[in-house]
Amino acid sequence: MSKNKTLFPFILITSLFFLWGFAHNLDPILIPHLKKSFTLTTVQATLVDSAVFIAYFLMALPAGFIMKKYGYKTGIITGLLIFAFGSYLFIPAANTQQYTFFLVALFIIACGLTILETAANPYASSLGDPATSTQRLNFAQSFNGLATTLAPIIGGRIILTKGYTPAQLSVMTEHSRKLALAAEASSVKLPYFILGSVLVIIAILFAFTHLPKIQQHEGHTASKNIFHALKHRHLALGVAAQFFYVGAQVCVFSLFILYAPKAAGLTEVKATYYLGLCGFAFLVGRFIGTVLMRYFNSARMLAVYAGINVLLCVVAILAHGMVTVYTVVGICFFMSIMFPTIFALGIKDLKADTEFGSSLIIMSIVGGAVLPRAFGYISDTTGNIQYGYVVPLLCFIVVAFFGLKGHRVKVKPESLPVSAIL
Repeated sequence: MSKNKTLFPFILITSLFFLWGFAHNLDPILIPHLKKSFTLTTVQATLVDSAVFIAYFLMALPAGFIMKKYGYKTGIITGLLIFAFGSYLFIPAANTQQYTFFLVALFIIACGLTILETAANPYASSLGDPATSTQRLNFAQSFNGLATTLAPIIGGRIILTKGYTPAQLSVMTEHSRKLALAAEASSVKLPYFILGSVLVIIAILFAFTHLPKIQQHEGHTASKNIFHALKHRHLALGVAAQFFYVGAQVCVFSLFILYAPKAAGLTEVKATYYLGLCGFAFLVGRFIGTVLMRYFNSARMLAVYAGINVLLCVVAILAHGMVTVYTVVGICFFMSIMFPTIFALGIKDLKADTEFGSSLIIMSIVGGAVLPRAFGYISDTTGNIQYGYVVPLLCFIVVAFFGLKGHRVKVKPESLPVSAIL
């Protein structure tokens, strides 16, 4: 497959990584915004993440079926249109001022994202020389890191700065205060309307672009069901590693604007700039990681990065002041290569099981729905949000194990029951 035929399709695929990264990284802005607007606890506010990442669990298998039956192009266009529809739903959600409506809109957005990620990750990985698949996926994911930098800063300026001050709220009656806080939700309409419109335009571009078919390996029986894919031990362990990694990432990013004011005394708006710095560290880490993978084994790098983050989580729990903020920035840097590296290692040598293997790893993103709830519970129970970093600490231990041993390709005999695999 010539580079001339793959360059523009690869550019379009890479744009998807930016778009879903932008959507995901508006969530850390939504959490404190909706927490204030609807007077929620930390655990209730994390329902934003739950609504998003439960969709990954429910939609990953249907996404895999779409890809196998109709192809990657149809899957991508379908994902973009669902993503756009969910974005437009933020307008009636804000008008009705219902927290549940916001959660429904986020769930629909995430259904679209699930289809896009199920398609784009293996497509980017396979669109070129197999020997450089991990580097190529890390490069594409770097634009996800760019969105991680820009979304909090843009979203913070548009959404968080248009609210009532505590002094203004304190002089209002309880009824007026509830109305005023709920009305703040309207500030989300413009960014999500723009996002939805951009998605429709990108979907049209994909409709008129020829996407090269991914070459299938010969001499391999086509996968008939998801259990066939699970005979690959490294895939099963990759699913577990991705579950814990995504849980850790969501804890770090989504709860940062709640964490930074408590740990370092920052205002919410100022915290958005440091969250942007976290995104920038994430972006730089992706590019540096992509370069380093030319010289170092990607699995070994994954293990080392995860081990460093275990130590940084200890600092995030015990330290005070701005050192905690810079520690989280460091965690973001070392998280940068984890998702694409786990993904690429998890689907390595799956051949005809690739679509279902991809679906399984995308399903594991449900860790982002489960583990932030544990983070929030620890924070609410102890009264100290820093203690919540015990959750990502444990997650990075699992990732380190996958990088050390779990990634090794070892196909289990098909005679073994699925329970033995799991």
